[in-house]
Amino acid sequence: MKPFNAIFIIVYYVVGLVARILHPVSVEGMEKLPSSGVLLCPNHASNWDPILVALRLPINYRLHIMAKEELFKNPLLGWLLRKVGAFPVSRGNSDINAVKLSIQAIKDGDNLLVFPEGTTVHNGVGYIDGLPAHAKAGVAMIGVRTGATLVPVFVDGEKKPFRRTRIIFGDPYEPHYTGRRGTAEEMQKIADDLLEAAYALGGQAVGGTPLCG
Repeated sequence: MKPFNAIFIIVYYVVGLVARILHPVSVEGMEKLPSSGVLLCPNHASNWDPILVALRLPINYRLHIMAKEELFKNPLLGWLLRKVGAFPVSRGNSDINAVKLSIQAIKDGDNLLVFPEGTTVHNGVGYIDGLPAHAKAGVAMIGVRTGATLVPVFVDGEKKPFRRTRIIFGDPYEPHYTGRRGTAEEMQKIADDLLEAAYALGGQAVGGTPLCG
């Protein structure tokens, strides 16, 4: 699973050209990103989010993306996604293989993008397991077990053609926990803090509603 190969380079430039025309992007804070061992944690409002974030990173950033398994059911698309460093995760289940791939990517010195919400959330009306969208603790567990640098990322929610989208990389987040791996409650708190920090970068509360004041 290597996210930097000939197919990746072709996709990066071809898809990048199309994406820049359809969805121009302004980027802030990218200078804060370390070069390796980074776990990017964006809010998630559109299927365009991973594409737009990945295409704004340097071509040699060696980014892996945890993506919903439904995208891999199409053989051609699944093959292409794997070639560019993405791998599937079964949402709603404890996908041990996806966790192992995530941990290995960070340990190899690569970088990883995981959406803490685990699904797209449209202006606060998204739901996970029947409850309003919230962060899943798995992103914190991956960060703690690998020692990755956790970085909250904000991506504008509504994606209209030819309308500029903001992507804002935040300051690295320092997790606090007890013992080697922390408690379940601590992992949930870290995940919640990361998601809150991501939305706050865009002046929003969790779920996409504007912050007061």
